[in-house]
Amino acid sequence: MLTDITIGQYFPGDSVLHRMDPRVKIVLLFFFIVGIFIFDTRGAYAVMSVFTLLLMLLSHVPLRMMARSVKPLWWILAFTFLVHLCSTPGEIFARVWIFDFTYTGFWQGFFVCLRLVLLILLSSLLTFTTSPLALTDALESLLRPLKRFGVPAHELAMMMTIALRFVPTLIEETDKIIKAQQSRGSDFSSGNLMKRVKSLIPILVPLFISAFRRADELAMAMEARCYRGGVGRTQMKALQIGGVDYLALAVTLVFAAVLGALKVVGV
Repeated sequence: MLTDITIGQYFPGDSVLHRMDPRVKIVLLFFFIVGIFIFDTRGAYAVMSVFTLLLMLLSHVPLRMMARSVKPLWWILAFTFLVHLCSTPGEIFARVWIFDFTYTGFWQGFFVCLRLVLLILLSSLLTFTTSPLALTDALESLLRPLKRFGVPAHELAMMMTIALRFVPTLIEETDKIIKAQQSRGSDFSSGNLMKRVKSLIPILVPLFISAFRRADELAMAMEARCYRGGVGRTQMKALQIGGVDYLALAVTLVFAAVLGALKVVGV
């Protein structure tokens, strides 16, 4: 399960999405997230699903890796679907014990789960096609106008990127600790709830120690390289919006117009 979590991973490549400006990708991701909640018709969901699939193909990221980003949340999706299926009033098509399954609940649960899957896939596309360094530069550039209000743009961007970057590392470290404890006879899958919670202590203690050690090593490495924050720092590769980015913005505007038309028509 832990090895299936792909949050924060970067897949090197030379696709159209890899060559896009990271600032444009972040802005477009924000637009798509808002659009998923605003354009809530069946036709709009169908168009967004096809569009997301096309983006996945354009990214040249293996579909199996994209599917792994959704796999750890399958139980949340299943629980959400069942809650809507059983609790939404409407025409009943099946009854199990005291639960009534309705057509309205089925479609409502389906579209809520589809919304969650689209959010996960689109967010994963950003991290898969954007290196941590480019993501840091993009976040700092987008937050730069807030500096006049005292917001530390560089520090915030650095912290968010470091946190995102170390998610795969901590997951790998957790998996190693679990396997090491299991080789010593530890059992994490049997017993009542309290026993399972207590069995997590041999995992959490070394995990926190390892995380603090990595943070200390990272701080020492940054100080050894004379890191003093964002004041006076320059970029080796300056961010620049190109033709691919303008084309992506144009396609997004057309995409938004189509979704808006479907929303007005009610399809």
